[in-house]
Parts: sequence; structure tokens; C-alpha cells
Amino acid sequence: MAIRQELFNKITTVFQQHGGVTIDTPVFEMREILSGKYGEDSKLIYDLANQGGEDCSLRYDLTVPFARYLAMQGNKPEAVQMKRYQIAKVYRRDQPAMTKGRLREFYQCDFDIAGVYDPMIPDSEVLKTVCDALDTVQVPFHIKMSHRQILDGILEVCGVPSGKIRSISSAVDKLDKLPWKDVKYEMMHEKGLEESVSDRIGHYIQMRQEENDSPDRILSLLQNDRDLALHSGACKGIADISLLLEYLDIFRIKDRIRLDLSLARGLDYYTGLIYEAIQNETEGVGSIAAGGRYDGLVGIFSGTNKSGKPKTIPCVGVSIGVERLFSILMGRQNMDEIKSNPTEVYVISVGDGLLKERMEVARELWDAGIKASYMFKNKPKLEKQWLACEKGQIPFAVILGKDEMDNGKVRIKDMRYKDESQRGGILIDRKEMAHQLWNRMNNLL
Repeated sequence: MAIRQELFNKITTVFQQHGGVTIDTPVFEMREILSGKYGEDSKLIYDLANQGGEDCSLRYDLTVPFARYLAMQGNKPEAVQMKRYQIAKVYRRDQPAMTKGRLREFYQCDFDIAGVYDPMIPDSEVLKTVCDALDTVQVPFHIKMSHRQILDGILEVCGVPSGKIRSISSAVDKLDKLPWKDVKYEMMHEKGLEESVSDRIGHYIQMRQEENDSPDRILSLLQNDRDLALHSGACKGIADISLLLEYLDIFRIKDRIRLDLSLARGLDYYTGLIYEAIQNETEGVGSIAAGGRYDGLVGIFSGTNKSGKPKTIPCVGVSIGVERLFSILMGRQNMDEIKSNPTEVYVISVGDGLLKERMEVARELWDAGIKASYMFKNKPKLEKQWLACEKGQIPFAVILGKDEMDNGKVRIKDMRYKDESQRGGILIDRKEMAHQLWNRMNNLL
């Protein structure tokens, strides 16, 4: 838990640095709230048994509950425009794979910006936020990026019927795991597309920005495509990407972006920009963060205004997969070197047990804001106290002896060093103990 908690703390610090405020949402939702939002992945939702009340399910992600939360707030200023983060567990009926960070119960770390703003400004900050978070935990990565309106435009100009857009998008999204011939086979033989339509789609979705390539090259190909120029949705998506890249250049993260037109994101609520952060360190782990723009989701829950239009709030966000990050970080660690507890000082007695004295010194350290502990025995053996201190990788020990205590003295020993200069510890005035320890601990930082 020590590494996991440190991971949470680092990500939370980045979220707060970007102005995020935290909220909480229920672990379960009404089944109708979750149904129809996740495309083919809806089969992974955990449905709870009906015990005579409403039909409920465990939350699949943190995005749909957040949208429902926004809808419930009405016109409150804090909901109409807000930066929100949440770190909480979600649940999926998936096939677990521990080494790849794929579990049935796992944490997600979400950061979202809700509200009406000028185009691509919040989107650029969300991408900057996820880059800052992943840089903080020192995981190498790149970001695959696309746009739902561009993909929908491509499928429409290629001749895909409107009723098959989502199912074909789902097939396109598999191109990062399957060769083109397998994706084409699914489009033709399982989705019912003609071969000529599939080939036209393949022309577009195999446009990929390779490593060390610039997103501007793919963008230029899209801007100069005559068929897409006649599609209003595709033109809107291309303009969004063009503006976004300007902002990302200012934030100095443009070099992290790889435009990939095969990226579709299977969740049905995305309406614009979509992206995935792919780690470059461990084989088989895959994406470690993903998100996009979902402008219509809040409107599903908030009803309509007097003119009959949904009272929606545009949103954009990202979800960081903590378990996958955790599996990468654990792969770097020597388990014997992991400090599993936060204790900074261990209080040790020499000779007589001095239990009450150890308790009193521990209380003084706690009152001074120092994380301290001692052995829960009346007369512990000295060797076992040293062993507990070393096993817990506790950096400092306060050593109590009866004669020193009678004279208002204690000894402090830095447990990180085994040199002879310390011997039985450095003798100091007890009243200086907390101050001396704080000085030494600050040198650890």
C-alpha cells in the first residue's frame, strides 16, 4: 500500500495544482443510469440482485456518475463550471490479469472540466494535466489522439449506413490489436459492409503518425482531403485538432501526441476529442489513461428546457488507470527495499523495559507531528527492538536508558548508517529531542 498511496498523493497533487476540487459519488447507481452508455462493454457491468427495490448496478466508471451529479445540481454556479477530480473504485465483469493491471475491482483517478468555454481551451488543460501526472510518476508514454466527428465523417463519406456507425467504430478500434485484414474481415462478414466500403475506410484509418513524426503531417492530409472537406462534422473535428495542437505546443506537450484515426474509444458518450495515453515501458500493459469530450451526457439526465432542448453541460476529462501504473512501478521495485510504513522514529529502551517512559516519549513525538512507534511489550529484548526498527526501515531511533532519563537526556541514532561514530547514539537534552529529529528528517528530503 505504501507505493499505491504515494501514487495517489502524487496524482492528487497534480490535480489540485490544476485547480481541481474533489467530489464523491455512490458506488452503485440505478441500472437505467448506466445502461446504454458503454457500447459493447455494457456486458461488463455488474448488476445487483433485485431485493424488492430499484434495479441497481455497481458503477462501471466515474464519468457517468459525475454527469448524473452535475444534472442534479441544476443551475448552481459550482456545477455549471467546475474542475473536478475523484479517486475511487469501479467494477467490471472482466477477465482479470494481475500482471497487466486488469482487475474486476480497481481504482480510477479522474479529472474533468465541466462548463461552456471557448473551443479546445479546457481540452488542452486536461491533456496537460494527464501529462503532468504521468511525468510525476516517471512513466514514459505517448498519447494517441483522434476525434469522434472526424471518424464519423470518414465512415459516412466512405458509405457506411448511419445505423452501423457505432458498430463499425467498434471494429475500427481493434486495429491496435489486430492486423487490418482481420478488422476488414469483421467489417465485411460480421458487420455486413461491402468490400469497396471497407477498403475506403482502410485508406483513412491506416493513416498513422509514426514515432518521431509530427501530427502536422496527418493533419495536413485531412485538411486537404476533398471528400472530408464536404462533410461539416469532419471539418469541425479537423478545425478542433488544428487549434488544439497550437495550444499543446504552448504547453510543450505537442511532441507527446500521435494522431491515430483508428482510435475510436468504445464508450458511446464521447462526442468530440478522444485520446489514450500509452506507456512505453512494459510490454502488454497497454493504455494507462484515456478520456475525451462528452458534451451530451449530462443532458441525458437533466431533462429539457422550455424550448424542448436538453439542459446539458459540455464536459471533457481523463481517467488514469492506477492499477496499471501500479503494476509498472512494482515491476521496478526490489520488494525488500520497499518501506511499507510511514514511521519515522522508533522508541527503544535499554535495560529495564521503561514502558511508561517509552509511551511518554512517543506521545511527545506525536504531539510534535512526528510519526513514531514503539514495541508493545513491557520488557522487550533490545535485539528485537533493533530488528523491528531495521525491518520497518525506520530512519531514526530514540534510545532510552534509566540513567539518561533521570538526567533529562535521550540518545538519537540515525539507523541509515552503520558507522562507529554514532555507537550507541548521540546524547542530547530530552527537551531538544523533537527539534533535533525535525532537523535530521528535513535533511532526508
